[in-house]
Formats: sequence, C-alpha cells, structure tokens
Amino acid sequence: MHLDHVIFAAGPLGLKGEAERLESLLGAKSFDGGLHPGFGTQMRLIPLADGRHIEIVEVLDHPAAEKAPYGQAVRARSELGGGWLGWVICLDDLTTYEERLDRKARHGARHFPDGRLLEWEQLGVMGLIADPQVPFFIRWISEPGLLPSALEGTIGLHEIEIAGSRQRVEEWLGEELPDNFDSVNINFDAPSGYPGIMSVTFSTDKGLVRI
Repeated sequence: MHLDHVIFAAGPLGLKGEAERLESLLGAKSFDGGLHPGFGTQMRLIPLADGRHIEIVEVLDHPAAEKAPYGQAVRARSELGGGWLGWVICLDDLTTYEERLDRKARHGARHFPDGRLLEWEQLGVMGLIADPQVPFFIRWISEPGLLPSALEGTIGLHEIEIAGSRQRVEEWLGEELPDNFDSVNINFDAPSGYPGIMSVTFSTDKGLVRI
C-alpha cells in the first residue's frame, strides 16, 4: 500500500484561485492536470516527495458530473465551501478489494493539455461519499513516465488529521492502520463531528505548514 495523494476540492476561489493559494502557502508550483471527461471534473496538481501529489479539483458544468460518483463528491464538497475531499491509496492489484467490498473498479482517464492520456482504475469513491474519512483506492495503468510521481516534488506529506474513527477506517482497509502509515502520520485526534479530513500538514522549506 502506498499513500498516493490527497485531494482538495476547489471552493469559491475556483480551481485557479485555490491552486494559487496553495502554491503560496507551500512555496510550490502547480501544474495543469487536464480534464477528467468521464467524471466531469478538471484538476491541477502539486507534486510532492516520495511519489505523492496534491490533486486540486473542480467540478464542471457537464452531464458527466451529475452521473459519476467522483463528480458528485467534488460538487458536494465544493458546495460546502471547498476543502480536503479525501486521501487515496495506490495498490498494485485491486482484485482483493473488489471482492471484499463487493464492487468493481472503475476505469479513469484524463488527457494532459498536450494530448497525452493518463489511465488508471479506481475503487471506493462511493464509500468516500458515504463516509468521507475513508480513503479510496487506485491502480495506475499508464507507464511510470506519465504518472504524477514522475514530477518529483520536494515537499513532504507529513500528517493527515482525520475526524472519525481509526477502527472504522481499519474495517474499510481490512487491516490495521498504524499511527505512521507509509511514513505519513495519521492522526484521529481531531474533534468529533462530521467525519473527514480536517487538515493536512506538509514539510516545506518554510518548516511545517498545516492546511
């Protein structure tokens, strides 16, 4: 299991404005990630160290956004003012999780601005909609040179603070979730309330930055 990326849904500032705000806070540059035509969304990304990234995403006024679970999830979070939508775990094989969760992975794809196609499979977005504290799963299909990890950022993902229950997330994962998972601190000490990611802390040239 690899903690692959965290997702930030754009709020009133819109995709460009949110990307610029995060760039300023982290001292980093974001990149145009293109469109998710099947999900009705568009995104920018900020590369992180250790093969991770931040996905900054905005829903489009497109029929796909009304039908696709991912588009629905982004719209719902944006309508609440935007913020952290979820966290994503990368797996080499989704078969075991398809069987355990009794659902099939969905194919995902997006085109880079230069026309290149990035493809993956994802599983568990409906679980994220029902319970925003749980991660969803991804398996990259495209060759390594096309993946976000190829951008090789220098900012570290230090901690994810979650409102919810470690036990609930462990039930979803089907295994224990240590305090330090894949070199990232997973903190469930956030005040109780609506479950989900409360904050993400990054290690930067400025020191630790909590967003």
